[in-house]
Amino acid sequence: MTRTRYRWFIVFLLFAITGVNYIDRAAISYAIPAMQLDLGLSPADTGTILGAFGLGYALTTLFGGFAVDRYGARIVLTVAAVLWSLSIGMTALAGGFAVLYAARVLLGVSEGPNFPALTGAVSHWLSPHERATALANALFAVPLALAIGGPIVTQLLGWLDWRLTFAALFILSAAWVPLWYFLFRDDPAESRFVNAAELAHIRTSDPSVPAAPHAAPKSWPEPGVLRTLLTNRTLLANYWAFFVFGYFLFFFMTWLPSYLERKYGLNLQTVGLFTVLPWLSAAVLLWLFGRWSDYLLKTTGRLRVARSYLIAGSQLVAALAVVPVALTDNLTVAIAGITVAVAASMGANAAYYAVNVDIVPHRAATALGIMDFAFAIAGFLAPAITGWVLNLRGSFVDGFLLMTALALSSVLVVLLFHHPDRDQESPATKT
Repeated sequence: MTRTRYRWFIVFLLFAITGVNYIDRAAISYAIPAMQLDLGLSPADTGTILGAFGLGYALTTLFGGFAVDRYGARIVLTVAAVLWSLSIGMTALAGGFAVLYAARVLLGVSEGPNFPALTGAVSHWLSPHERATALANALFAVPLALAIGGPIVTQLLGWLDWRLTFAALFILSAAWVPLWYFLFRDDPAESRFVNAAELAHIRTSDPSVPAAPHAAPKSWPEPGVLRTLLTNRTLLANYWAFFVFGYFLFFFMTWLPSYLERKYGLNLQTVGLFTVLPWLSAAVLLWLFGRWSDYLLKTTGRLRVARSYLIAGSQLVAALAVVPVALTDNLTVAIAGITVAVAASMGANAAYYAVNVDIVPHRAATALGIMDFAFAIAGFLAPAITGWVLNLRGSFVDGFLLMTALALSSVLVVLLFHHPDRDQESPATKT
C-alpha cells in the first residue's frame, strides 16, 4: 500500500497560519507612523500600543497550552484564529487610542494559543524522527513572513492607506479558518485522508527516542505533572533560552524599522527592503537547523547533541553579532551584524519546540504554553525597555549590549542545565 503524506499537508496548514500570524502582529510597526498622524497619538501612546500585544499574549499563551491538551488543537486554534481576525478588523476601524489598544490586546490574547496548538498538532501527527523537521517547516513561516511582510505591508501602505491595509489582512486571516476546521483532526486516525500505512508510520517510534501520544489527553494537568513542568531543569533552561530568543525577536520586529530610520535616515520603503535580508536568512537557517537537529538525533541518538548544543551555539553567535551593530556607524556593518544576529537567534527555534515533545510528549502543548509565556514576557519587555533606553540615552547602543548579556547568560544556562537525555518524561508525568 502506498503511504499517504497527509501529515505534511497538516504541517503546511500550520505553516500558513503561522505566517499570517506574524504578518498580522508585525504590520503595525510599519503602519504606526501613519497611524500616529491620523489618530493624534503621542510617543507614549505609541509605546503603550506596541507593548499591548505582549500583554495580551502573556494572558493566554500559558492557558492556551492547557486548553490544547484538554480540548485539542482543532477547536482551540479555530477559535483563536476567528478572534485574531476580528482584532485585525478592529484595527482597521479604530478611531482612537482606546480601540486601537483594545485591538492589540485582543490580537495578543487570540494569538497566544497558536504555538501550543502547533506543538500539540506536531506531537500527535509526526513520528519522533520527523518532529524537528516538521516544526522547522512550520516555524519557517515566522522569518519568511517577516521577510516578505515588510515589503508587502509598506507597498500596501503606499497604494492604499493603513485602514485598507488592515482590512486586507483581516480577509487573509479569516480565509484560513474553514480550511483548518474541516481538514484537521486531533487524532490522525480520525482523518479520512490518512491511510493505514501512513498511520502506522506516524505511530512507529525509533527505539532511540521517546514516543508521543497521538491523541490529546483530554484532561487538565495534575499537580504532579505541573510540578515536573516547573522544576525539570532541562525545561527551565529551555524556558530561559526561549525568553532570550523572544527578546531578540521582539526587539528586531518592533524596533528595527525605527532603528534604520533614526540611525541612518532611511525612508519607509527602503526600510522594508533592508529588513528582507535578516529575516530571509533566518528562514533559511531555521529550516536547515531543523533538519540538522533530526539528522544529529538519528546519527548520535543523543538529544544533548541534537538540541542543547544547537541552542547554545546559535545564541553564542547571536550574542557576538550584535556587538559591532552597537558600536558602528556604517550601514553595511550594521545590516551584516543584524542579519547574523537575527538568523542565529532564530536558527534553533525548532529545537526549542522539539525539546518539549522530547521531555514531556504527553504534555507538549502545556510545556510549550509555559515556554511561550516566557516568550510573551519578552514581547512586552523588549519594546518597553528599548523605548526607556532611547528616552534615557538617546541611542540604541545600550539596548544592543543588553541583548548580548542576555544571550551569553542563556548560553551558560543551557550548557550547565540543559540535559534532555537525562531529564526525559518519567512515568509519573504520563497521567
